[in-house]
Amino acid sequence: MTHQDEWRAVPERSFNASPCHCLTMRQASRQVTQLYDRHFAPTGLRVTQYSVLRMLGRNEPLAMQALADRMVMDRTTLSRALRPLEREGLVSMAPGRDARTRLLSLTPAGHALIEELAPAWDRAQAEFETRFGVAETRDLRGMLSRVVGQVA
Repeated sequence: MTHQDEWRAVPERSFNASPCHCLTMRQASRQVTQLYDRHFAPTGLRVTQYSVLRMLGRNEPLAMQALADRMVMDRTTLSRALRPLEREGLVSMAPGRDARTRLLSLTPAGHALIEELAPAWDRAQAEFETRFGVAETRDLRGMLSRVVGQVA
Protein backbone atom coordinates (compact mmCIF):
# COMPACT_ATOMS: atom_id res chain seq x y z
CA MET A 1 0.00 0.00 0.00
CA THR A 2 1.38 3.41 -0.96
CA HIS A 3 1.30 6.47 1.27
CA GLN A 4 -1.49 7.93 -0.85
CA ASP A 5 -3.50 4.72 -0.44
CA GLU A 6 -3.07 4.96 3.34
CA TRP A 7 -4.43 8.52 3.31
CA ARG A 8 -7.40 7.46 1.16
CA ALA A 9 -8.19 4.47 3.40
CA VAL A 10 -9.06 6.66 6.39
CA PRO A 11 -12.75 7.63 6.49
CA GLU A 12 -13.29 11.31 5.67
CA ARG A 13 -15.60 11.86 8.62
CA SER A 14 -12.96 10.79 11.10
CA PHE A 15 -11.49 13.79 12.98
CA ASN A 16 -8.20 11.91 12.82
CA ALA A 17 -8.17 11.38 9.07
CA SER A 18 -4.44 10.77 8.91
CA PRO A 19 -2.08 7.81 8.96
CA CYS A 20 0.66 10.23 10.04
CA HIS A 21 1.95 9.39 13.53
CA CYS A 22 3.16 12.95 14.10
CA LEU A 23 -0.17 14.56 13.20
CA THR A 24 -2.13 12.09 15.33
CA MET A 25 0.10 12.73 18.37
CA ARG A 26 -0.13 16.50 17.87
CA GLN A 27 -3.93 16.27 17.67
CA ALA A 28 -3.99 14.21 20.87
CA SER A 29 -1.62 16.66 22.55
CA ARG A 30 -3.84 19.61 21.67
CA GLN A 31 -6.94 17.81 22.98
CA VAL A 32 -5.26 16.84 26.26
CA THR A 33 -3.88 20.37 26.67
CA GLN A 34 -7.40 21.77 26.18
CA LEU A 35 -8.76 19.38 28.82
CA TYR A 36 -6.16 20.52 31.36
CA ASP A 37 -6.52 24.19 30.39
CA ARG A 38 -10.26 23.99 31.14
CA HIS A 39 -9.41 22.98 34.70
CA PHE A 40 -6.79 25.73 34.98
CA ALA A 41 -8.94 28.45 33.34
CA PRO A 42 -10.16 30.02 36.62
CA THR A 43 -6.54 30.51 37.70
CA GLY A 44 -5.45 32.42 34.61
CA LEU A 45 -2.58 29.98 34.11
CA ARG A 46 -2.21 27.46 31.30
CA VAL A 47 -1.14 23.88 31.92
CA THR A 48 2.09 24.49 30.00
CA GLN A 49 3.03 27.20 32.50
CA TYR A 50 2.03 25.02 35.44
CA SER A 51 4.20 22.21 34.04
CA VAL A 52 7.18 24.56 33.85
CA LEU A 53 6.60 25.65 37.46
CA ARG A 54 6.35 22.05 38.67
CA MET A 55 9.43 20.89 36.78
CA LEU A 56 11.41 23.84 38.07
CA GLY A 57 10.12 23.34 41.61
CA ARG A 58 11.37 19.75 41.64
CA ASN A 59 14.80 20.59 40.24
CA GLU A 60 15.70 24.18 41.17
CA PRO A 61 17.86 26.01 40.58
CA LEU A 62 18.22 25.07 36.93
CA ALA A 63 19.95 26.67 34.00
CA MET A 64 17.59 27.66 31.20
CA GLN A 65 19.00 24.99 28.86
CA ALA A 66 18.74 22.28 31.52
CA LEU A 67 15.08 23.16 32.10
CA ALA A 68 14.44 23.20 28.34
CA ASP A 69 16.04 19.76 28.04
CA ARG A 70 13.95 18.32 30.89
CA MET A 71 10.78 19.80 29.41
CA VAL A 72 11.79 18.63 25.90
CA MET A 73 11.28 22.19 24.65
CA ASP A 74 13.44 24.53 22.67
CA ARG A 75 14.76 27.56 24.51
CA THR A 76 12.61 30.00 22.53
CA THR A 77 9.38 28.22 23.50
CA LEU A 78 10.54 27.96 27.11
CA SER A 79 11.44 31.68 27.18
CA ARG A 80 7.92 32.53 25.97
CA ALA A 81 6.40 30.37 28.72
CA LEU A 82 8.69 31.89 31.37
CA ARG A 83 8.08 35.58 30.56
CA PRO A 84 4.66 35.87 32.22
CA LEU A 85 5.83 33.71 35.13
CA GLU A 86 8.73 36.09 35.74
CA ARG A 87 6.50 39.14 35.29
CA GLU A 88 4.06 37.75 37.89
CA GLY A 89 6.91 37.18 40.35
CA LEU A 90 6.66 33.38 40.28
CA VAL A 91 10.11 32.67 38.81
CA SER A 92 13.38 34.46 39.41
CA MET A 93 16.49 34.47 37.27
CA ALA A 94 20.02 34.83 38.62
CA PRO A 95 23.39 34.81 36.88
CA GLY A 96 25.12 31.45 36.70
CA ARG A 97 28.81 30.61 36.88
CA ASP A 98 29.48 32.24 33.54
CA ALA A 99 27.92 35.20 31.76
CA ARG A 100 25.96 32.98 29.37
CA THR A 101 24.16 30.95 32.02
CA ARG A 102 21.06 32.09 33.86
CA LEU A 103 19.76 30.05 36.79
CA LEU A 104 16.03 29.80 37.27
CA SER A 105 14.31 29.31 40.62
CA LEU A 106 10.80 29.56 41.95
CA THR A 107 10.01 32.46 44.23
CA PRO A 108 8.03 31.82 47.42
CA ALA A 109 4.94 32.92 45.44
CA GLY A 110 5.78 30.32 42.77
CA HIS A 111 6.01 27.56 45.37
CA ALA A 112 2.72 28.68 46.92
CA LEU A 113 0.99 28.74 43.53
CA ILE A 114 2.04 25.16 42.77
CA GLU A 115 0.36 24.06 46.00
CA GLU A 116 -2.70 26.19 45.31
CA LEU A 117 -3.13 24.77 41.80
CA ALA A 118 -2.53 21.12 42.71
CA PRO A 119 -6.29 20.44 43.06
CA ALA A 120 -6.93 21.73 39.50
CA TRP A 121 -4.19 19.42 38.22
CA ASP A 122 -5.65 16.52 40.25
CA ARG A 123 -9.10 17.15 38.71
CA ALA A 124 -7.66 17.21 35.19
CA GLN A 125 -5.76 13.98 35.87
CA ALA A 126 -8.93 12.36 37.24
CA GLU A 127 -11.03 13.45 34.25
CA PHE A 128 -8.49 12.02 31.82
CA GLU A 129 -8.36 8.72 33.75
CA THR A 130 -12.16 8.57 33.92
CA ARG A 131 -12.44 9.05 30.17
CA PHE A 132 -9.74 6.58 29.19
CA GLY A 133 -9.33 4.25 32.16
CA VAL A 134 -6.59 4.07 34.74
CA ALA A 135 -4.81 1.08 33.16
CA GLU A 136 -4.98 2.55 29.65
CA THR A 137 -3.72 5.89 30.93
CA ARG A 138 -0.79 4.20 32.67
CA ASP A 139 0.00 2.21 29.49
CA LEU A 140 -0.27 5.32 27.33
CA ARG A 141 2.06 7.28 29.62
CA GLY A 142 4.55 4.41 29.45
CA MET A 143 4.44 4.31 25.65
CA LEU A 144 4.76 8.08 25.36
CA SER A 145 7.72 8.04 27.76
CA ARG A 146 9.39 5.53 25.45
CA VAL A 147 8.71 7.79 22.45
CA VAL A 148 10.21 10.79 24.27
CA GLY A 149 13.26 8.75 25.25
CA GLN A 150 13.87 7.14 21.87
CA VAL A 151 12.97 9.80 19.33
CA ALA A 152 14.73 12.80 20.84
